[in-house]
Amino acid sequence: MGEVIAFRRTRPQSRIATDLSPARRAAALGAKAPPAPTLPRRSAMQMPHSPTAETRPGPLWREVAGGVLRAERLRQRRTLAQVAERAGMSVQYLSELERGRKEASSEMLGAACGSLGLGLGEFATRCARVLTAASGRPSGPLLLAA
Repeated sequence: MGEVIAFRRTRPQSRIATDLSPARRAAALGAKAPPAPTLPRRSAMQMPHSPTAETRPGPLWREVAGGVLRAERLRQRRTLAQVAERAGMSVQYLSELERGRKEASSEMLGAACGSLGLGLGEFATRCARVLTAASGRPSGPLLLAA
């Protein structure tokens, strides 16, 4: 293959030691890693900072967009291959879009929506409905009794 060339470190050792976790610091300095601390198992009810509805993040845009695309495709009883061919994209890419794995460009979303006969305005409206329902907040005016 070739010969191995050793390079000199350009960063001082002390800086490496402060930037890394204890296990990585020990590995970088050539020492054995200290054993990881073990914590007793707790249930979610005992956890001091378990996520609540207020701190839980909402759904990602790509997940919502993919869900709306999939729902429309299934409503029309069309296959991934039919929609992907008409949109000019691969079946795998469309599948990843529907599962929320890929962040689609506006052109790709437009092609997918167009192949389903869905306008971008209607698509955005449906996504907004899903996001509004997921937030758990009322969408209209709110009147509080005093």
